[in-house]
Amino acid sequence: MKQIIDHINKCFENRTRLGIMASLMVNDSIDFKALKLLLGSSDGNLSSNISTLEQLGYVKVKKRFIGKSSNTSYSITNVGRKAFQNHLAALEELIRGLLPMIRKRYKARCCPRGTRQ
Repeated sequence: MKQIIDHINKCFENRTRLGIMASLMVNDSIDFKALKLLLGSSDGNLSSNISTLEQLGYVKVKKRFIGKSSNTSYSITNVGRKAFQNHLAALEELIRGLLPMIRKRYKARCCPRGTRQ
């Protein structure tokens, strides 16, 4: 069990970073305003968490101008995609490993002695 937990990426324990990565897994790119609205995050919180992901090489930042307005968009890197897929796989493995234990405890609580199937 500990070996599985060791594969859970601490970076994704933060719910904002988890949301950013999940959003980028299903979108080619997403801009700051859309991401902020989607996650219900403040400018500072979103910016700080994106910076962390960028420093880790998980997210690529693209700044451009649309007319006179600046637009910042984000996309996931191959490194980020692999890290997030590994994180999800570790969570899935953890859940699968715990299911028999959970089922056993649930069955013991819900079924009186002698009535278990």
